[in-house]
Amino acid sequence: MKNRPLAISLGDPAGIGPEIVFKAWSALRHTGPHFLVVGDLNQVAAAPGGTSGLIRRISTAEDAARTFSQALPVIDIPLLEPVVAGAPSPRAAKAVIAWIETAVGLALSGAVGGVVTAPIAKESLYGAGFPFPGHTEFLGELTLSHRYDGARGPVMMLAAPGLRVSLVTVHTPLAEVSASLTVEKIVNAGLVTAQALRRDFGVEHPRLAVAGLNPHAGEGGTIGREEVQVVGPAVRALRDLGVNALGPSPADSLFHEAARAKYDAVLCLYHDQALIPVKMLDFWGGVNITLGLPIVRTSPDHGTAFDIAGRGQARPDSMIAAIRMAQAIAERRS
Repeated sequence: MKNRPLAISLGDPAGIGPEIVFKAWSALRHTGPHFLVVGDLNQVAAAPGGTSGLIRRISTAEDAARTFSQALPVIDIPLLEPVVAGAPSPRAAKAVIAWIETAVGLALSGAVGGVVTAPIAKESLYGAGFPFPGHTEFLGELTLSHRYDGARGPVMMLAAPGLRVSLVTVHTPLAEVSASLTVEKIVNAGLVTAQALRRDFGVEHPRLAVAGLNPHAGEGGTIGREEVQVVGPAVRALRDLGVNALGPSPADSLFHEAARAKYDAVLCLYHDQALIPVKMLDFWGGVNITLGLPIVRTSPDHGTAFDIAGRGQARPDSMIAAIRMAQAIAERRS
């Protein structure tokens, strides 16, 4: 596992993906982890700080280790037409999808130790007929026939130093969250999270806190019934299945320092309930991890940032953290 590179899919070529990938290579070229890029070589070379002399086309994953300290290795799958930084276009969607599929294929074949995905623009992909809500769901479909060991993913986890949060619903509109929550969904996300804490993070006896949906976790049903009818029964079911689950707990008191010492991860019920505390703790260095897949997948915890693309302002902190975390998980799995 240590000798295999990671594969980075370039993400939306009009965003900051090419820039942060090159900057991550510049920071890691002498220390590792080593990786290859699946994307358009010319788009990487055109990124701020990039230069063709420091980028090398490769044919196989085995070439990456020999190349990495001298040049950024790229499996070149060209765009059909040039893309301008900061100007997303559905015309790039086919290439973006092909980059993801190729990186995942390399991981499933064992040629790479894991996949790190640069940010994509969902709106651009939707314009080209992309049928998935986002990266996470697409990766679940691509790996569906390769599941093993009881994996029930995909489940999204966000991690920053001192905090891990998993999501029961991800890109569900807030007005639809309550109706979409079921005991089965919460239990499944809890089981996948507990499994990942053991397998991917080395937590022998995981402690899982489960957030409530309503203010004060519903106060016994007086401020909403979801905790009584759905979340509470799910927590009890998780305990019956051997998971050390606590809750439902008021979300407003789950994330301060003393509370974080009492659990290894929080199971959150909707998007912002999970992402706000992670980004408050470490806005630049948070990592997105997809749990319950037969491959390792991480991603920076930010978007395409079209507003600064091509200006040399993008920070690679989260990409570097995602690369390091993918390598650490891959080594634990080995």
